Amino acid sequence: MGIKKILIFGYGHHGRHIAVGLKEDGYLITVVEQDQENLQQAQKDGFESILINMGEDTEILKLGLEQYDQIVCVMDDEHYNVFLTLSLNALVEGLNIVAISDSVHVTNKLRLAGAKRVIDMYEVSANRIHNILHRPIATELLKEFVINKEGISFMEMEIPKGSFLHGKMSDEVNFGDYGVLLVGLIDFERHKGFEFVTAGHTHHLDAGDIIVCMGEVEKLRIFKKMIAKKDV
Repeated sequence: MGIKKILIFGYGHHGRHIAVGLKEDGYLITVVEQDQENLQQAQKDGFESILINMGEDTEILKLGLEQYDQIVCVMDDEHYNVFLTLSLNALVEGLNIVAISDSVHVTNKLRLAGAKRVIDMYEVSANRIHNILHRPIATELLKEFVINKEGISFMEMEIPKGSFLHGKMSDEVNFGDYGVLLVGLIDFERHKGFEFVTAGHTHHLDAGDIIVCMGEVEKLRIFKKMIAKKDV
């Protein structure tokens, strides 16, 4: 299997972090922009970059969308991502489109517009999105569950000092009792970056670690407040 080709629409605040992360993971990245300054920044960072008017279907078609394994819509204006997703799906069927969202309202619009995957920027920070994108097996396992459940999202939260989670092993905590699922974490002591939690592997939880959980948005928010407590 050859190197995966990814076309990224947008090289603003979100797009730059994601493009750099995916490039480091070995993907072949092409950036599409309609802003001259963002285009120049992408070129300076070493990316093949194309300047187009995204409102013109003919210019989008010239990109040869079918040649890309994944198309990522990460314009800083999330409403423009909805427009882009609609346009891309109308022009070429069967594209693998990933888009970002800053609200449940926009997330729903993107799914209706045809995005295969929507990443909620309100819940997961941009500088760790590439860790989700470049793990296709884990993503596919979660995708069907997430897409078919209204209001399901991800949230990252730091374990505070004095938390009841501090000092416990991840398999000691029944996250399901709180209506959430532990997806992965960033171990503060090990400095190994984001790690998915997999069966048969347990992790020591400490204050300062960042955990990523999945569940209904309201339950995630409640759990985030709850982990500040010593006892529950």
